[in-house]
Amino acid sequence: MKLRIGAVLSLMMFLQYYVWGSWYVTMGTFMTKYLGSTGLQIGAAYSALAIATMISPFFVGMIADRYFAAQKLMGVLHLLGGVLLFIASRLTANAPFYWVMLLYSLAYMPTIALTNSVAFRQMSDPGKQFPFIRVFGTIGWVVAGFMIAILGVEQTPGTFYMAAVVSLALGLYSFALPDTPPLARTPSSAKSIMGIDAFVLFKDKPYLIFFIAAIFVCIPLSFYFGFANLFLNQSGMTNAAGKMVMGQISEAVFILAIPFLFNRIGVKKMLIIGMTAWLLRYLFFAYGNMGSNLWMLYAGIILHGVCYDFFFVTGYMYTEKKSNERIKNAAQGLFTFVTYGLGMFIGTWVSGFVTAYYSTGQVYEWQKIWFVPAYIAAAALICFIFFFKEKKDIAIVK
Repeated sequence: MKLRIGAVLSLMMFLQYYVWGSWYVTMGTFMTKYLGSTGLQIGAAYSALAIATMISPFFVGMIADRYFAAQKLMGVLHLLGGVLLFIASRLTANAPFYWVMLLYSLAYMPTIALTNSVAFRQMSDPGKQFPFIRVFGTIGWVVAGFMIAILGVEQTPGTFYMAAVVSLALGLYSFALPDTPPLARTPSSAKSIMGIDAFVLFKDKPYLIFFIAAIFVCIPLSFYFGFANLFLNQSGMTNAAGKMVMGQISEAVFILAIPFLFNRIGVKKMLIIGMTAWLLRYLFFAYGNMGSNLWMLYAGIILHGVCYDFFFVTGYMYTEKKSNERIKNAAQGLFTFVTYGLGMFIGTWVSGFVTAYYSTGQVYEWQKIWFVPAYIAAAALICFIFFFKEKKDIAIVK
């Protein structure tokens, strides 16, 4: 891959995740202040992205991959997304806001697969080249958080304006990306896209236990994305969005440690570390404050790298190793569909009901709220320790 192409793809990834990072972390805070939203309404808004995650594979697999050039479709979707984000910033009622965010999510989520498609088609060695391109997406998310802090727009519609402008820019930029025409292949079936072909993996008890645990871990994940920014702001932390990017920085750092740890401690211990991190994060949030326990708030943020990398990245690689060549793609699709789709959908509604139950108006009983995902993480961890028994632990990296 030529250096110029690498630079073009890196900027594409940077803008792609800059857009997402601009509004996603702070949406709950925005809804509380400008829409007077309850926890249930915030959870419902976040569930829109989970719904889109379940739908977008059908759009990409059965329509986009078959009939449209990826970069052109990306351009149209991001231009549409920019308009929808601007509309969302102007709304003052929860019901229309939810429907606009659902439409936006349906436009945005397919572009993740499309950016990957554009990138992979330009690479001579995707295994080595893609990580260096994809890391610019994480950098984009981090820079978005810093820009929110610098511009002072964390609790204003400015986060949506910022995302809308960059989405429109990315939409125009997409038309200048390397041409990625549709591949001539037989149409994908709903069965293959949903990963039903990979159901054979459930005959393997250790993988079934892991799969169930992954769904439950998505509930704590939903609490973090939906309510951590609101919690930190209400705790008195200034520029919370800018400080939350420490989580993405730790994600980038810890992912580099994974290849060195897998063969030394094995998959089970890696997954246990990841699940334990989720438990610790919410205990830190439950007891943290802006006084003597300020370090707990920062620890809860920084633990994001361990929480995400040691469980979800490990999970994708574990799925890869457990699958044969015939079902590898189906298995990865199934894992994504059930975790970021179904699991996150369940998680957003659970987090919404819990926060609504432990709040009066916009006054939240945060310690009681954070105990709930801590209990869920603890239950998942205990069950996983006792029931996950590989005959021979898998070494992911040779």
